[in-house]
Amino acid sequence: MTDTDTAPADSRLDRALAAIERTGNALPDPALLFVGLLAIVWALSWALSGIDFGVIDPRTGASLEVHNQLSATALTRFMTELVPTFSHFHPVGVVLVALLGIGVAEHTGFINAALRGLLAVTARRWLTPMLIAVGILSHTAADAGYVLVIPLGGVIFYAAGRHPLAGIAAAFAGVSGGFSANVVPSALDPMLAGLTEAGAQILDPSFSANPLNNYFFTGVSSVLIIALGWWLTDRVVEPRLQRMPLDGELGDLPTLTALDAVERRALRWALALMLTSVVLLGLSMLPAESAWRAADGGLTSAGAPLMQAIVGLIFLLFLLPGIAYGVAAGTVRSSRDIITGMSKTMSTMGYYLVIMFCIAQFVSAFSHSNLGVLLALQGAAALQALALPGAITIVGIILLTGVINLFVGSASAKWALLAPIFVPLLMQLGLSPDLTQAAYRIGDSSTNIITPLMPYFPLVVVYCQRYVKGTGVGTLTAMMLPYSVAFLLLWTILLMIWWAMGLPLGLQASYAYAP
Repeated sequence: MTDTDTAPADSRLDRALAAIERTGNALPDPALLFVGLLAIVWALSWALSGIDFGVIDPRTGASLEVHNQLSATALTRFMTELVPTFSHFHPVGVVLVALLGIGVAEHTGFINAALRGLLAVTARRWLTPMLIAVGILSHTAADAGYVLVIPLGGVIFYAAGRHPLAGIAAAFAGVSGGFSANVVPSALDPMLAGLTEAGAQILDPSFSANPLNNYFFTGVSSVLIIALGWWLTDRVVEPRLQRMPLDGELGDLPTLTALDAVERRALRWALALMLTSVVLLGLSMLPAESAWRAADGGLTSAGAPLMQAIVGLIFLLFLLPGIAYGVAAGTVRSSRDIITGMSKTMSTMGYYLVIMFCIAQFVSAFSHSNLGVLLALQGAAALQALALPGAITIVGIILLTGVINLFVGSASAKWALLAPIFVPLLMQLGLSPDLTQAAYRIGDSSTNIITPLMPYFPLVVVYCQRYVKGTGVGTLTAMMLPYSVAFLLLWTILLMIWWAMGLPLGLQASYAYAP
């Protein structure tokens, strides 16, 4: 990709996105942005503390209170928990441990060779849908997509002669924008269904939600996300990126040169080891008493050791083949080469760690203040007061969830808060908990990719800076906004059509609720 490529003609959309990009990039550095947001949380919590908002906290059954984060007790807790708040912040460990193994595989040349081999047999025009599909499938492996699929999207597109930021955008759209679209059940399905069931039992103690109550709809949704993401990447996002020259450190990225005999032999050894490892892992899961299973025998439930070990498994499934490739190809001559690969990857994470420190402190204060809970409860109360028809109410649930998602990132934590409100509310309107959950999942997924408050958003900015040093929050937001708007609109329309045709949402699911 060169800056001599023909740039697309100006359009209203292009000018609007350019304005968003300039505005976003004019904001302070993301780390300082979160410091500023922390100060705002402190100030708001002080101003709103002691006020009776007349709402009940569904988590406690008591009246909701905003906790003053400038009180002596809160400030003391802030200082005493400063280190554990950062060190226990979930995205930090996930990213760093996974990248240790990936760093070795990249340093020895395994990833480079594997991508060149893949590109040799994959038509250039199929790269986009393939990448989005892989991003969607990565949901079965918890947060693996953020640390594996998204950066590889940039590498794959660059190697194919396409703009690498378009590859990152397509992968991000699949991994995060299509978070609730999947043909393969993940730990998210039983987790959300369990919260839906708990919310429904407030009104109907006998209600039971099947863990796959949205399975048919989310399976078809994956087709929509792939098709829509494909069109947006190739027709909207990538043409706009053509005018953005690459100025990052590109010397160690793969090109489309053919593999030589040594590389082919080393790649075969590495892939054989990876396949053997996967087969052995699969065999170890088969016994009913397998240590990978949860107490109920499930492999994909949130408490299953398999789900909790995903990051460690990614580490090994890249470390071991990476070493095997390096030994066979001659790029690993001693253990020092392995440590060098890990160290090289960690040396690129300094900026990410600074941002994560600031985000962790903000998230902690925001959570302790109850401001996020207040926002969700007041929004739900406003929606209830409107007393709109069922279909419009469902659209309202989607839009309200999308807005709340800009401030409260965790899908499970957000639904734990909203399910006791939304589910009983819509049951009283004759709408089933299964339908309410499907609406929630659309709103929750669609705006993931445009909120800097999502913990992995700064990591994606770092991925982009590898190719375009000037990438900022505004650049990534403008790049992902077309996906977010299109997903929100067309996914909502798909649900309305699905509902109108009476197609099943999932197993043992319904649209209507009758006591």
